[in-house]
Amino acid sequence: MSGIDWYNEFVDMHYTPAQDDLVVLYYFESPEGMTKEESAGRIASESSTGTWTTLTNLPPRMESLKATAFDIEERYVKVAYPRDLWEDGNFCQLKSGIAGNIFGMKGVKNLRLLDCRFPENYIKYFKGPILGMDGLRKRWNIPKRPLTGAVPKPKIGFSAQEHAEIGYETWMGGFDFVKDDENLTSVKFNRFEERVRILAKYRDKAENETGDRKGAFINITAETEEMKRRASLIHQYGFDYVMIDAVIVGTASLMTMRDYLGDLGIAIHAHRAMHAAFDRNPKHGITMQFIAKEMRLIGVNQLHSGTAVGKLVGNREEVTSVADVLREKQTPEKEHVLLGQDWGSIKSAFPVSSGGLHPGLVPDVVDIYGPDMILLISGGIHGHPKGTRAGARASMQAIEAVMDGETLEEKARTSPELRSALDKWDRHTPK
Repeated sequence: MSGIDWYNEFVDMHYTPAQDDLVVLYYFESPEGMTKEESAGRIASESSTGTWTTLTNLPPRMESLKATAFDIEERYVKVAYPRDLWEDGNFCQLKSGIAGNIFGMKGVKNLRLLDCRFPENYIKYFKGPILGMDGLRKRWNIPKRPLTGAVPKPKIGFSAQEHAEIGYETWMGGFDFVKDDENLTSVKFNRFEERVRILAKYRDKAENETGDRKGAFINITAETEEMKRRASLIHQYGFDYVMIDAVIVGTASLMTMRDYLGDLGIAIHAHRAMHAAFDRNPKHGITMQFIAKEMRLIGVNQLHSGTAVGKLVGNREEVTSVADVLREKQTPEKEHVLLGQDWGSIKSAFPVSSGGLHPGLVPDVVDIYGPDMILLISGGIHGHPKGTRAGARASMQAIEAVMDGETLEEKARTSPELRSALDKWDRHTPK
């Protein structure tokens, strides 16, 4: 095809990325009859200044704007992009390049965006979380243990009153937060405004009776202007968290809400609903760690990241990679998984472990994450033989055991709620 296409000009195995290049790691598979180099050249070309054919007249500038596939190893390729390709502070535009047309090209059989390393002069145009993990711990006066929360289960179907009553029992069992789930917004049997109002009343009651601060991750997911209205209502009732289905609302809406909520001092609990449509196929799509990187840069305070031992897909390596992306000042490189990243002034965010957990799995989850996480145990407290309050207590007892270096069996000798939980679930891993 010499003289027609020019994809080979976007491959240079001797290229050394400039300090301000943005580097992307892809997994790719070439279609039959095409070499890896030919396929990689198409990725770099289509995501930057190339097209399907040679062009007659080009300004000299184009040479300095080309992306370069420079490291091809087995089915992995690194592509370096000049910084000038990307608009300051516009993550939507970035995704249109590195995760845009290239996924529909015939020149790749499969393509998976694994990670992206952002240079300092790209990161500086983003605000990141309004509070890092330390700031959230200080706000809630929880210096060491995991922060805890639960969704009233089933996730949808309760009235606002029933939802709040279950929330009250959750708080009274020792949990810090009550959480809406991804598909509970404002439905005819549980209107948003009513849920906020009644939850606030029961929150105040629980705080007065326990002496501890209590909060809620209330789902404001909707059209962007409606999310603003709901956030303002939450603020009026003294809540300083919202929950957003961050993948579903999209990059642009999330960027808008980060600014609006930041002005109110409200933190974002990001649910990752729909993430698996992008990241479940190991050969194609976008990884959860890249989604996590996007979320931290834009500015969520915590993000669902899997359990490795619960009901949702995701192995230990994936879970810890996502946690590293969210928490570390400098994300370490993992071959074919993560590129090293210096986060500069961007604050940390909590990973959230949820999905099929119960007290018997607490040691496994803490072993994977350490204590810097949000631990959501929902069905695993509401299904306790003695009810929600006892289930929350059992979970707190399991956390205490792990933090104190005790086994659950040792703790259960003096903790009847934990004993009942272990008798029902033991170390069961749901599927």
